Amino acid sequence: MKRLLAGAMCAALLGAGCGGPGEESADPGTTPPEPGTTGGPTSAPSPTTGTSPAPGGECAEVIDQLSPRERLAQLLVVGVDPADPAAATELVRTDRVGGIFIGGNATALLTGDSLEQVRQAAGEVPLSVAVDDEGGRVQRIDDLVGSMPSAREMARTMSPEEVRDLVERRGEQMRELGITVDYAPVLDLTDGPSGGVIGDRSYSADPETASEYARAFAEGLATAGVQPVVKHFPGHGRADGDSHQELVETPPLDELRETDLVPYEQLPEYPGNTAVMVGHLNVPGLTEGEPASLSAPAYDLLRQDYAFDGLVVTDDLGAMRAISDRYPLPEAVLRALQAGADQPLWSAGGDVTPVLDRLEQAVADGELPEERVRESLTRVLSAKDACA
Repeated sequence: MKRLLAGAMCAALLGAGCGGPGEESADPGTTPPEPGTTGGPTSAPSPTTGTSPAPGGECAEVIDQLSPRERLAQLLVVGVDPADPAAATELVRTDRVGGIFIGGNATALLTGDSLEQVRQAAGEVPLSVAVDDEGGRVQRIDDLVGSMPSAREMARTMSPEEVRDLVERRGEQMRELGITVDYAPVLDLTDGPSGGVIGDRSYSADPETASEYARAFAEGLATAGVQPVVKHFPGHGRADGDSHQELVETPPLDELRETDLVPYEQLPEYPGNTAVMVGHLNVPGLTEGEPASLSAPAYDLLRQDYAFDGLVVTDDLGAMRAISDRYPLPEAVLRALQAGADQPLWSAGGDVTPVLDRLEQAVADGELPEERVRESLTRVLSAKDACA
């Protein structure tokens, strides 16, 4: 089933459906890949809130064994072509990136021992392997294990318990394939046309209903040992366009607090390994013309007002024009980290060297404090169970 419409391919990204290099971006569940790490099995939900980790924290020993460039590389999630396992292996071996994103519909990387070879190329620090498998038009493994209903269809025809059980089985299939992260569920609110940027990727326009089903989806993944990533903070459901094509605007912050942000009040009830994806959304009264993914006030809102201290990933920084029309990739990645992101993500792959060169220079010049790097690196490594 080849879902993803032609334009919103940025998964995890704006929502979901990201394509690999050479494909469309990873998100907004429209046609293009949407928007969006590894964690060990988690069967019981535990709080996702708490105080910010001390720089290094329990991961200090691991961090100190990495070179400055390797520390920066561990923060990156880079799209790979699922039809080219050799290129993915070379990327991980050469650049030591902390995670890869598999978009598109090809399955070569998920069959045989291809993905295991990529993981071995990562060396001693585990590699996170992400997809954006939401169901409906945004799926990545349906050609291998079968299709899953869209969020809207799940909420219409299934109970939350049935969704939890369905997704737990799906998560087990992901783990068998070597996938450790799923850029899902979508927490955006809308009852708009099914084919809209969010559309049927949303469980409901009602905050309570959306929260109940999204939490069930996340619990199913976590029980199977896959890290869930809810998206797109602070809410793409009522934004005025498609961030694959342009920077879009949401209702003002005060209005979002009464509607789109309500589901995020329940983050403490989600499994403890849950991450959050921040969208490319201009929020009047908060981001002042900048995309939320590059806006420090947006991350402060999530960390402080919603008491979330887990891993935070950006939507696709490379294939969505809300970002690419404004900044070259190395600058966008730097700005995301400066603002408070833990994992900058881009689905288009390509040469990672310019990004790492820019980040190294930023650390050397004081633009990107080492403490900021260690704070995010602690979250990234902890999510991959790399510090035990």
